[in-house]
Amino acid sequence: SDEAQEFLQSRLKKLVSKDDYVYVMSLSAAMKQMSSMINVMVGVLTAIAGISLLVGGIGIMNIMLVSVTERTREIGIRKAMGAKERTILAQFVTEAATTSALGGTLGIVLGYIVSAIANQVLPMFTDGMDVTVSPSFNSIVAAFGISVFIGVLFGYLPAKRAARLNPIDALRYD
Repeated sequence: SDEAQEFLQSRLKKLVSKDDYVYVMSLSAAMKQMSSMINVMVGVLTAIAGISLLVGGIGIMNIMLVSVTERTREIGIRKAMGAKERTILAQFVTEAATTSALGGTLGIVLGYIVSAIANQVLPMFTDGMDVTVSPSFNSIVAAFGISVFIGVLFGYLPAKRAARLNPIDALRYD
């Protein structure tokens, strides 16, 4: 096909007076170009998703740090009563995971709503084509799992801080 492309391009250039008027491209070259454009787009979308996950994780971390600060006396009382570090750690990590799971569930519901709206709007723009937008079960499970993972990952540091508080200092905290 490369030889045929070169032959065709050379013959057409002989018919046309200037070299830049004619360009012959094979289907495989067009597919390679399209594939590289899709790969760039996937990379950009992945970077955007990574940044949004980072921002969401930092938000969860801030919420948990505020929660630990506000509940310092409670943590001090629990530690003075004999609570172990791992139980306090588990409490705050569970709280962070629950917070992010709630956000993930909200996102999944919003995704269903947007897909339902898209199913109503898309037929107006596509003549004769049947287009259905619906999230797959695997994508829903992956989104929920990533959401909980981000909550656990970013909630661990504030939970560790809460678990390591000195009970005497925590009881004195105002």
